[in-house]
Amino acid sequence: MGEQNHSPGKELQPWTRTEAPGKKSWHPQAYALGAVSNFMSTFLTFPIYKVVFRQQIHAVAVSQAIRQLWHEGPQYFYRGIYPPLLSKTLQGTLLFGTYENLLCSLCPVGPHSLGHRCTAGLMSGVVEAVALSPFERVQNVLQDGRKQARFPSTFSILKEFHSYGLWGRLSMGYYRGFWPVLLRNSLGSALYFSFKDPIRDSLAEQGLPHWVPALVSGSVNGTITCLILYPLIVLVANMQSHIGWQSMPSLWASAQDVWDTRGRKVFLIYRGGSLVILRSSVTWGLTTAIHDFLQRRARSRKELKD
Repeated sequence: MGEQNHSPGKELQPWTRTEAPGKKSWHPQAYALGAVSNFMSTFLTFPIYKVVFRQQIHAVAVSQAIRQLWHEGPQYFYRGIYPPLLSKTLQGTLLFGTYENLLCSLCPVGPHSLGHRCTAGLMSGVVEAVALSPFERVQNVLQDGRKQARFPSTFSILKEFHSYGLWGRLSMGYYRGFWPVLLRNSLGSALYFSFKDPIRDSLAEQGLPHWVPALVSGSVNGTITCLILYPLIVLVANMQSHIGWQSMPSLWASAQDVWDTRGRKVFLIYRGGSLVILRSSVTWGLTTAIHDFLQRRARSRKELKD
C-alpha cells in the first residue's frame, strides 16, 4: 500500500522520497520536529489528562474527579506537569525521529507499504517505552492525590527509589509496570503510523486547507488507538501509582485488582471514555497538525536552499 503524489505541493511526502539513491538517509531534523510538536500539544492538554488520570485511579465520574482537583486548590492543579512535559517532549523526539529514520532504513526511496509503516512504528514504540517508562512512573505517583503528603515533590520520589538497591530501583522503582507499557506503546505506535499518512493524503485530495487533513488524521488515529488500548492504560496507571516494597502486587494481581475494582464489568473499565476521546483527539490532532506544519516549513526552506 504505497502513497501516491496526487497533488504536488499539497501533500507532504516523507523525507525519503526527495532524496536520490545513494545519499544519506539519516534525518536528525525529524527528532527536533517531533520534540516541538509534542511539547506544545502536551502543555495545552495537560488539564484534561489530569482529570482522566483521577478517573483511572479512583474509578469516579468526571464531575467527581474535577471536584477533587478543585478541592485540592489551584496550586495543585498543574502539580506533576514537569515529568509529562519532559517525557512527552522526549516522546515526540524519539517517536517521530526514530520512525522517520527506521522508515528510511526499511525503504530508502519509497513508496512505503503498510508493512514498512507498521514495522517502523512498532520499533519506535519499543524505543519510546524503554526510554520513557521512568518518567511516566514518577508522573503517576505525583498525580495520585493519596500520596501528596508522603511524596510532595519529584525529589522525594527519586529518594524513595534510590533506597531500594540497584535491582529494586529498576523493578520496583523506575520500571514498575514496564511490560504493559511496552505492549501499549509498541502497538499504539504501530497503529498510529500505519494509518496516519493514508488518511491525511486521502483528505488532502479533497482540496481542504493543508492543516485540516493532518488534524483530522491525528485525531482519528489517536482516538481509535487510545480506545483499543484503554484497558492497558488503566492497568499501567494503577500499577505505577503503587510505591514501597509492601505494596507491589504482581502484573496478574494488578490486572485482577483492576477487574474486581471495576465490578468485573468492561464498561466500568472504560469509565472516563468521553474524556479519553476528547484528550486523544485534541492531543494527537494538535501533535500531528503541528508536526505536519513544521515539516512543510522545513521542506520548503530546504528546497529554497537547493
